[in-house]
Amino acid sequence: MKPEAAKVFIVDDDASVRSSLANLLESADFDSEEFPSAEDFLAVAPHSGPACLVLDVCMPCLNGLALQERLAAEGRFERIVFITGHGDIPMGIKAMKHGAVDFLPKPFDDHALLEAVKQALAHSAATRQKRGFRAEARARVAQLNAKEYEVFRLLIAGLLNKQIAEQLSVAIRTVKRHRSSVMEKLGVCSMAELTRLAQQAGVQPLYELSPRGHGESA
Repeated sequence: MKPEAAKVFIVDDDASVRSSLANLLESADFDSEEFPSAEDFLAVAPHSGPACLVLDVCMPCLNGLALQERLAAEGRFERIVFITGHGDIPMGIKAMKHGAVDFLPKPFDDHALLEAVKQALAHSAATRQKRGFRAEARARVAQLNAKEYEVFRLLIAGLLNKQIAEQLSVAIRTVKRHRSSVMEKLGVCSMAELTRLAQQAGVQPLYELSPRGHGESA
């Protein structure tokens, strides 16, 4: 399935502002869609491609900052450019601390807004790609059984076969067998690739095992 193109969502309770923004974005070849409230925006299915919100701060019911918190809690990909006629410095700082790309006072400079939208869409695309890599890496790691996963974590900690064998109280040939299985299941051919995949999957190295009883001996 072909991924959806980037899209800008305009969320503002002022119809004239929405229309003006839509015309500006169209002039710069951005695809956009308008919503008069945060609730109306949340009522539609999330966009599957890179997405940006040009979002008014002060709106009835659910305001812009509350919508930002809601989207963050849901792990959404949209990046936000705030616009406001009633903002202040603390409000802007709060928005930026929570991941807003920019916080522009009305009336805003057209060039500044378009640049902020470009940056927001680039951030959204990068986040989607990173999460895609992470999901794929975690799916590969999920194929490992408990012993293979343990060996995997010891390998990315930089331990040699002999050291791993000592940690697990097993023969070196057993470690080699597990190591070969790990590399095959994860689809990697080198330690560099193995380490990179571990980082993508969020797997932490295991430098030393907790004290244990006797393990397998063969």
